[in-house]
Amino acid sequence: MIEKEVRVIGAGLAGSEAAWQLANFGVPVKLVEMRPLKLTPAHNTGEFGELVCSNSFGALSTDRAAGLLQQELRVFNSLIVQTADKYSVPAGGALAVDRSKFSIALTEVLTNHPLIEIKRFEQLDLPSKENITILATGPLTADELSYKIQAFTGTDSCHFFDAASPIIYGDTIDQEIIFKASRYDKGDPAYLNCPMDKSKYIRFRNELIEGEQANLKDFEKESANFFEACLPIEEIARRGVDTMRYGPLKSIGLWNPKWGDLFDRENRLKKRPHAVVQLRKEDLEGKLLNMVGFQTNLKWSEQKRIFRMIPGLEKAEFVRFGVMHRNTFLESPKLLLPTLQFMKRENLFAAGQITGTEGYAAAAAGGLLAGINASLIAKGKEPLTFPSESMIGSLMNFISNKNQILSNQKKNKFQPIPASFGLVPELTKKIKDKRSRYKAYQERSTEALNGFKKILDSCFENDHTTVEIY
Repeated sequence: MIEKEVRVIGAGLAGSEAAWQLANFGVPVKLVEMRPLKLTPAHNTGEFGELVCSNSFGALSTDRAAGLLQQELRVFNSLIVQTADKYSVPAGGALAVDRSKFSIALTEVLTNHPLIEIKRFEQLDLPSKENITILATGPLTADELSYKIQAFTGTDSCHFFDAASPIIYGDTIDQEIIFKASRYDKGDPAYLNCPMDKSKYIRFRNELIEGEQANLKDFEKESANFFEACLPIEEIARRGVDTMRYGPLKSIGLWNPKWGDLFDRENRLKKRPHAVVQLRKEDLEGKLLNMVGFQTNLKWSEQKRIFRMIPGLEKAEFVRFGVMHRNTFLESPKLLLPTLQFMKRENLFAAGQITGTEGYAAAAAGGLLAGINASLIAKGKEPLTFPSESMIGSLMNFISNKNQILSNQKKNKFQPIPASFGLVPELTKKIKDKRSRYKAYQERSTEALNGFKKILDSCFENDHTTVEIY
């Protein structure tokens, strides 16, 4: 049987994962990426899977939703998670990566795969109905293609504003003021912490609120439509005097050993900082540091002025200032099946953040499922849906027509969502203890995926041609 070539549009996390899955199931792939010929408002390179917002994939532990999702992806030979594991950097209990090494490695692996052909151009229209295609263009889909997708779906694109944090040079911070620690001493001291007293915090907040904003051009009228998980720091500051202190600047559990015993309550209450700004390594050596939770739309000159008010960052030099951009996503529950096929065209798939999943691992999960099902279609077989008991299956159900509430609504209320235990079906037996309940979710997922993997393997029989990468 002659295999059909599959076109994957977009070489971000979802597109890279989809191409990898397709090729490893023996299906030829044409991977189309417009960068670096045309960059997006947030990307700086032509490397595949370039991370623009954060370098963290979320918690590692499988008793957390993000950690369970990562573990599920490992079961299916996920290129994204394997590469993240290889190029991880210390981040407490989270999986964070060296952005540059991560993207370069993805690009090298996919470029060298014998069944993947890389094409560098801007896709201006949907391929013909005869082509099996995966749309993985992400939330920064170029305007021309975005208009064509809208015309095809018959719906308006949804959007929200997203923002990225600044990155600073590690050798320009004041090591005498800044201390290493992870919250409650969990794991290695992976974060650098800048302590603030009350007076400095109040002054800093006032400057954030009054700081001059960058021009959003034609998006200015819609500037209040932020995604809650990536609010600009100045927007958080506007919501109340202490809002930052209960969010990204929370000081609870962060302690400098020079201050004495963390578990001496009287001493802790006396010396605990009013607020703490955290820095996380972007690379293993700590040459580059990310300002955690400091997404912003301040003008670059204002960022330099205001962020240098933070203790320990008075002489900080910036590699990249924070930026804000508009993200686009589909009304997926009205358009997609849980296989990620469009209801209107069974050989057209969507994957990644354009479908309304939020987070790097979730994007990879969409790419994985779309890649598997496009492989099955190419081989003349029926597509599969992941079991609902898994985190992958729960996410796909939420963003598809299986989400009966959202798929039947006349007014759009669909918003991007990250992996969450709130999406998975309830356990047969109720468990009150949260940690025990999450462990039960993980065990149920493992059992369900073991059965699913046997079905998947039988679909491909001897067609699986996995290429070793690491």
